[in-house]
Amino acid sequence: MPLTSDRDIARVLASARSIAVLGASSNPARPSYQVARFLIDEGYEVHPVNPGLAGQQLHGRTVSATLADVPAAVDMVDVFRQSHFLPDIVQQTVELGIGTLWTQLGVVNPVAVVDAEENGLEVVLDRCPAIEVPRLRRMGLLRHGWRL
Repeated sequence: MPLTSDRDIARVLASARSIAVLGASSNPARPSYQVARFLIDEGYEVHPVNPGLAGQQLHGRTVSATLADVPAAVDMVDVFRQSHFLPDIVQQTVELGIGTLWTQLGVVNPVAVVDAEENGLEVVLDRCPAIEVPRLRRMGLLRHGWRL
């Protein structure tokens, strides 16, 4: 089962240091652009991934073409891709030894989730960290400035 308890989600957010934003956009109106900026402002090491933007700068970070091209270890993959891409994303995440798969609002693929969990991934499904971090702070489960 995907992680649903507030404590588990807070634990994932508190333990992640490096996040690959899969499907990052250079369009400021897109949620992936805004969430990547939010995560950076929260103190995470963010690695934008988008083959169409590979080599360009986004929020001061070089965009990688693929998850495998990210030049550093990654703790969590934040997925801004259509649900039908999730099976391949799960496979890449497992192969790269990344421990957590987070899918954004509306990104749901039950078969991929089962595969992810069977391969030892922690899964946060159909949520947004830019919503969860402030919500969990209000609940007292995350401290303000906890990334610093």
